[in-house]
Amino acid sequence: MSFSFSTIRPARSLTLAGALTALLLTAGCTDLDAPIESEYTPSNFLTTPEQFIAASGPVYSQMRGEVAKAYWNLQELSTDEVVIVARNGNYYDGARYQQLSLHTWNPQNEFVRVAWEWGFSGISTCNRTLALFQNTADGAFKTQFTAELRTMRALYYFLMMDLYGNIPLVPEFGSTQQPTNATRQQVFTYIESELKQALPNLSADVSAQTYGRPTQGTAQALLAKLYLNAEVYIGQAKYTEAIAACNTIIKGKKYSLATNYMDVFAVENGPQVNEIIFAVPFDANLAQGNMMSRFALHQQMKDKFSLLFTPSNASLTWPEFYALYKEPTDTRNQQWLAGKQYLNDGRTPILIATTKKGLDSRYTGADGNDKINYHLELSDKLTFRDPAKFDVGNDELGKAQGTRNIKYYPDKSSTSRDQGNDLVLLRYADVLLMKAEAILRGGQDPDGTTPLSLVNQVRTRAQVPAFTAVDLPTLFEERSREMAWEGWRRHDLIRFGKWESVWGQGMKTNADTYRRIFPVPATELTLNAQLKQNPGY
Repeated sequence: MSFSFSTIRPARSLTLAGALTALLLTAGCTDLDAPIESEYTPSNFLTTPEQFIAASGPVYSQMRGEVAKAYWNLQELSTDEVVIVARNGNYYDGARYQQLSLHTWNPQNEFVRVAWEWGFSGISTCNRTLALFQNTADGAFKTQFTAELRTMRALYYFLMMDLYGNIPLVPEFGSTQQPTNATRQQVFTYIESELKQALPNLSADVSAQTYGRPTQGTAQALLAKLYLNAEVYIGQAKYTEAIAACNTIIKGKKYSLATNYMDVFAVENGPQVNEIIFAVPFDANLAQGNMMSRFALHQQMKDKFSLLFTPSNASLTWPEFYALYKEPTDTRNQQWLAGKQYLNDGRTPILIATTKKGLDSRYTGADGNDKINYHLELSDKLTFRDPAKFDVGNDELGKAQGTRNIKYYPDKSSTSRDQGNDLVLLRYADVLLMKAEAILRGGQDPDGTTPLSLVNQVRTRAQVPAFTAVDLPTLFEERSREMAWEGWRRHDLIRFGKWESVWGQGMKTNADTYRRIFPVPATELTLNAQLKQNPGY
């Protein structure tokens, strides 16, 4: 039996709406020693699925807090996929974005600190809630929800271990002991053990009733991620184990590729999208935190997408990454905005009323104040007027710098900068590509599947010709096209040995290998003298 976590929008599900309204209004707590306060007592609390969902709520609201912001920034802005430039000083912000792009971050970087606080607050919230569950009577509800919280805790640990390496294994709730660094091997083993122990008690159901909560598919997909990156994490190859986890998902036939690639990330994505294995639900009003459109869109895109807010025009992609999209029939091209821009009818040009000087502040002609209408054209190559500050200018040409990503399609119903698209963390196409890669890296598949057949399933959905052969470099490029903007680019670059490469029009040159993990934030070292800084920092 399973119980719904997905009643975020009426279009998705109406099950347990009362319990989840309370859940969505619950903020994530960052006080690791906060007491559990409730109007309920052991005699009347945690006896129904609604009550277990309400008690679990802070674990999920905490996940929303920074998964699409600080965490996403560390995983994407540090790669060749995403860059935030300055526009005459706008978005310079003390070089915190630039540090990620150039691999020059330090323990004081804001995103390094916020992501750590977010992740370990999530772990602590899981611990507090599991402690509450211990005081309830045994039964099916308790067994399943305990397994779900252990899986969520394992997910938080996985994200933190991946980012920071030798992280602390936080003591159970109630302990006053200051945690020390555990080795990556110890954390890896802990995550693996927790997922395996939770698996039998997780729901096998894939429906609106389990959407947004961990299922057996979630645990298997997370194990596949863990094993695929095992050589990076612990120096041991576990590709056969990764294949086994992928096979369980594939043979279960609970998931399939969506017919339309963009549907997976649309405003109304949800349990009806069978490709989604685990997503973090968002809502523009009740569950905020997804601001992809706010950062990606040029201000003049407001009318194109019928938005009720003005975008910020911040995040772009580097031209080298956009160049991977070479095939004109590729439906994944729809996630990019490049070149001359038109309204949604595809014919009406987006015109900006300006002057010659307003178009280009460097213009020196006597007729600089003459009025002109500029047809907005998003440039591919970034032209830096002050390279030291990543500044491209803030005139109309400066504002038009860069290709934009709209994979998480703009939400025209939102009255704020937040949007309602659920953030997809694990999906079926990724499973197919992970299995193909694991086979190419030497893993053994008892089913005898070929990497070519797996990769071509993804390419067929993208409406591009099937490959006739596939190797690791070819798969890397295909994975790049398929998984853009989804928070896995840093993993991929490190695993494929490309993390120390030059990119960003030659601007990112730092090849320090210790930057494969981020530093322990300076604030944490001050608060806990038991922690030790990662080497190199």
